[in-house]
Amino acid sequence: MADLPDPLPLGALADRMGIALTTATPALVTGTMPVEGNTQPFGVLHGGASVVLAETLGSVGAALHARAAGRTAAGVEINATHHRAVRRGLVTGTATAVHLGRTIATYEVVITDDEGRRTCTARLTCAVVASAG
Repeated sequence: MADLPDPLPLGALADRMGIALTTATPALVTGTMPVEGNTQPFGVLHGGASVVLAETLGSVGAALHARAAGRTAAGVEINATHHRAVRRGLVTGTATAVHLGRTIATYEVVITDDEGRRTCTARLTCAVVASAG
């Protein structure tokens, strides 16, 4: 895995869903998630799973941005539009910074299927706040 800072724990939910990072910088975070194990009863990728992937990737970018200033990040808003169903394979998410400010970090997250077709577009906004410790 290229460009991954250390340590970068993703947490139990991301582990359970099989999310794996491939790139992680404040400006760009990419990762994958298997469809298998993350489906709804109709056999397609659960929309909530796409949102978990989007929030995970954007939150990593925001945390890296905040960490550079000795701060931390906390999600305050996420929205997602689901464009097409996915039944198998991996989905890939790309979180691109839209705004990296002193108090707010916003990311657009595009999720695609194995054929490169957009399946979901999400936007995540995180507050950049003082660290608790």
